[in-house]
Amino acid sequence: EVQLVESGGGLVQAGGSLRLSCAASGFTFDGYAIGWFRQAPGKAREGVSCISSSDGRTYYADSVKGRFTISSDNAKNTVYLHMNSLEPEDTAIYYCAADRDTQHMIEIVTTTLWNPDMDYWGKGTLVTVSS
Repeated sequence: EVQLVESGGGLVQAGGSLRLSCAASGFTFDGYAIGWFRQAPGKAREGVSCISSSDGRTYYADSVKGRFTISSDNAKNTVYLHMNSLEPEDTAIYYCAADRDTQHMIEIVTTTLWNPDMDYWGKGTLVTVSS
């Protein structure tokens, strides 16, 4: 069974840091782009960051550039999202997703376009940033 399981969410004060993990089972990252997305209360889901397994390139939404870093450990089939300088506006449920169409995921993360059609989605982990 294919699964993406997010972990690492929690409550943190503004200016703090968290590291989210996305562990995959039932498939390997080879040939996939893995991305992080978030949905704040009352808002649409949006792309945050993604990484291409083929060349390791990383991509970020403008709102998180310079604060968030995505990385992967292919041996562990896990992707991480290191979040620094957190702001109350970062409060959201964070989801990871995997898709074989890397360009599609890059477009979703780096533009305002939205298409939820990804090969796999996790169930999310809640991040709450207090002011």
